[in-house]
Amino acid sequence: MDKQEPEQFPPVDPIRSGVAGRCPRCGRGKLFAGYLSLDRSCSRCGLDYSFADAGDGPAVFVILLMGFLVVGLALWVETSYGPPIWVHMIIWIPLASALCLLLLRALKGVLINMQYKNSAHEGEIDDG
Repeated sequence: MDKQEPEQFPPVDPIRSGVAGRCPRCGRGKLFAGYLSLDRSCSRCGLDYSFADAGDGPAVFVILLMGFLVVGLALWVETSYGPPIWVHMIIWIPLASALCLLLLRALKGVLINMQYKNSAHEGEIDDG
């Protein structure tokens, strides 16, 4: 399909479509070609994804969130039960890895969808 006017598309919730990995304009086409790599354009509405640049934002959010959650839970388990170190390694390393991988794609999709919704682009210096 060729590009269509934005008025022809219903409003898309950027959070839901981002988590689902869907197009920010139509909410139906795929956003990702691979696990984290973006497709070139939407297969449904033809939106060019060249505007999308999530940068390091998703990784930073995931690191901070998982660090807070996993370290907090590990400290709670340590003070409550005092298990040996190998138990901590068996629990927290796989849990942190799995949660990071799951959240990274979802947060990247949300940030790209929010970028589209808010017409965000790189900062520019106004000489005027």
